[in-house]
Amino acid sequence: MKILFLTRRFWPDVGGVEKHVYEVSKRLAKLGHKVTVITQSQGEKIGIDGIKIVRIGIFPKNSSEKFQVWNWFWKNRKLIKDANIVHAHDVYFWYWPLKLLFLSKKSFVTFHGYESYPIKKKAIISRKLSEFLTDGNIIVGEFIKKWYGTTSDCVTYGGVEMSNLSAGEADIKNQKLKRPKKDSAVFIGRLDDQTGILEYAKAVDIIRERYPNFMFEIVGDGKLARHLKKYRPLGFNTNPNYYLRKYNFAFVSRYLSILEALANKRLVFALYDNSIKEDYLKMSPFAKFIIITNSPQKLSDKVMYFLNNPKEISKFTDPGFKWVKKQGWEEVVRLYLEIWKK
Repeated sequence: MKILFLTRRFWPDVGGVEKHVYEVSKRLAKLGHKVTVITQSQGEKIGIDGIKIVRIGIFPKNSSEKFQVWNWFWKNRKLIKDANIVHAHDVYFWYWPLKLLFLSKKSFVTFHGYESYPIKKKAIISRKLSEFLTDGNIIVGEFIKKWYGTTSDCVTYGGVEMSNLSAGEADIKNQKLKRPKKDSAVFIGRLDDQTGILEYAKAVDIIRERYPNFMFEIVGDGKLARHLKKYRPLGFNTNPNYYLRKYNFAFVSRYLSILEALANKRLVFALYDNSIKEDYLKMSPFAKFIIITNSPQKLSDKVMYFLNNPKEISKFTDPGFKWVKKQGWEEVVRLYLEIWKK
């Protein structure tokens, strides 16, 4: 089967959507499918892990952007003509005009997360139109049904690399996966408003009033990096497992990072600062395995509680680890194959 993925960002860029598309694509390629990814992310004009990458230009963010994208797709419509399946990741609007040209072509969309808070009406309308035009959709998170009114074929939260999970499980069994220092935490993710990094940093400042030697590492990059210079952010890293195994607590609030933390038996502290992010976290199937709160003070209080009561940690990490063992990327690929058969 010839599969065409459309995504604004992809390798070598790092992020949740980028990783989702990459992990699904490489597994589909291993199954013998021909996978092409069209993206605005720039990089070498080469493929990776059997995935063909077509990079389009980055156009100015203004009212004419969509027309420039549509013009590019019109000039390169053979890519769509040759594909059996067209599947967009959020950017189904790239395909809108071509839908009229390829009415019999099966097309799908995966809706990842949310654009901003509050959600703009035009964002809801855009998603509803995409939902109407497609042959099916996948949503990343149950909260999307509530906030966008999406009627979904299936729900996913992403996956974990099963080989890394197996290695971690072996390390746990052999007691090699040890916390080097109980009063330590790591943040992994983009340094922007949606990940709550500044609130996490404030919580660390409060914790250090009681625990001056509390270790805090930031693994990520983004527009807020300039506000976090004293923490010396390490930038993005493609191997979060190394850092998750190095620190006691995981300060993360995005789905993939949470799943990876659960796979490493780390207690997760997830922050929200608005009602949609609250539902994003609390409507997830793993909500009961993590600590969810909405302020630096409350988060710091929770952290200090577990520092003083370390035996309580396993009440969250053990069932969380058991649940995440069933969340491999292979299961996510199965969802894609099933929806395409409908």
